[in-house]
Amino acid sequence: MRLFQRIILTLFASLYLWSCSDTAENPIEGELPAVDIFDQSYGTLPNQLFDIFLPQGRSIESTPLLIYIHGGGWIDGSKEEFLQFRKIFQKEFPDYAIAAINYRLFNFLTGANRFPTQENDVIAAVRFLQAKTADWNISDQIILAGASAGGHLALLHAYKHQPIGNIKAVIALFPPTDLVSFHSFNLITQLGLNGLLNGNPQDQAFAYMDSSPSSFVRAAVVPTIFFHGTIDIVVPVWQSDIFAEKLEGVSARYEYKRIENQGHGFTEETYAQAFKDAAVFLEKNLK
Repeated sequence: MRLFQRIILTLFASLYLWSCSDTAENPIEGELPAVDIFDQSYGTLPNQLFDIFLPQGRSIESTPLLIYIHGGGWIDGSKEEFLQFRKIFQKEFPDYAIAAINYRLFNFLTGANRFPTQENDVIAAVRFLQAKTADWNISDQIILAGASAGGHLALLHAYKHQPIGNIKAVIALFPPTDLVSFHSFNLITQLGLNGLLNGNPQDQAFAYMDSSPSSFVRAAVVPTIFFHGTIDIVVPVWQSDIFAEKLEGVSARYEYKRIENQGHGFTEETYAQAFKDAAVFLEKNLK
């Protein structure tokens, strides 16, 4: 029954948005209601899906789009990750439209979807979502956000492919930033990255460099705020420490929050404070 209700809601929302897409013939009158749209496709493949949450009273002039990218070590996870902290996220970003995307996951058993599959899916999602902003009556200004592997993908796109989507800023939570040094962290990272990048940093030197956000640090990178727990045993905090040093070295616009006694995944209170800090950072740096 719940699936049937979701299908009906999605169909209704899609028809409603389609009917409003041509503002010349169908002018929008009054304040638009909030709409949640689930399981939409940005490509032709099964996992190329997104959800989008459109706020009440949105407009092309005043409603930026934030795209959230989930974590899971590039092999697991889904866009539903965003739902666990949707309420506290929307509290700090009430005027934003928020999209949560899936991407194809690496399969250890078959070797399917090695990098840069995930990078390419983010590119495809950004292009599709920006092309739809007028239909949704929101701005085409895009901010990227993500956690863990999603933070890595958000940073990589914002630094390496910034013109695609004209990315304005990026928010990252406990992200891997330099895959060469991350490879040597422990046996799990060695095995995982060997599979994902089809070899070690010696065999695949260019792939590791080309897949690391730290390789694309320069003074002109978009405003960046990132957070990392000091007792993270999955992605060590020094991944963000060395990233901050690089950003500092080129006088980039960034803010780094080192969170004491937090691991890979924060408490609800810490997430709330992080999103509050991110909102303040964007307010100061997107004017």
